[in-house]
Amino acid sequence: MFIETIAEEDATGRVADIYRAQQAQLGFVMAATRCFTARPDLLPLYTDFLQGIRAGFSLGQREWRLITLIAARHIPSTYCSYVYGGQLVADLGSREAVMAVQRDFRTAGLPARDVAMLAYAEKVTTDASRIAEGDIARLREAGFSDREICDIALCAAFRCFVSRFFDAVGAGPEPAFVDADPEFRAALTVGKAG
Repeated sequence: MFIETIAEEDATGRVADIYRAQQAQLGFVMAATRCFTARPDLLPLYTDFLQGIRAGFSLGQREWRLITLIAARHIPSTYCSYVYGGQLVADLGSREAVMAVQRDFRTAGLPARDVAMLAYAEKVTTDASRIAEGDIARLREAGFSDREICDIALCAAFRCFVSRFFDAVGAGPEPAFVDADPEFRAALTVGKAG
């Protein structure tokens, strides 16, 4: 980490509560969490915002992870690619399936609905100014509601913000997220080396 953050033993109030919850869930506090404590008021705001987005997310966890993987590839964010790529192994059934999506989701054997979702997320991530009504029409044709379209855009745009912030302040992947398989790890290393 490039900036000074609040250590677990120094955390108080809401920051301590958030740290304890993550420690209980993961066994450690992520750098992605700690980096918001350079300004201690930010971590509760970020946590509440993320929880609010996730609580109301109209698509499933698998879709959140797919969107995030594609966004992370284009940002590029190795940290987020490692975290969500690792989680997708269970969703997609193998490391090979995740690597196929990482290489080119259009040819990875995903359902047409997923391909449409990821094409839109990719456009949000790379240049949202190019999005036109035709892009939204294609999503509707694929069966997405306007709420789901909103959530795809929100998930991809949120990833752009947080992933760039993580890299900007030096937050990097914890050992728990660094896969032991060198081929898988290399495929998910899209930005800073993990």
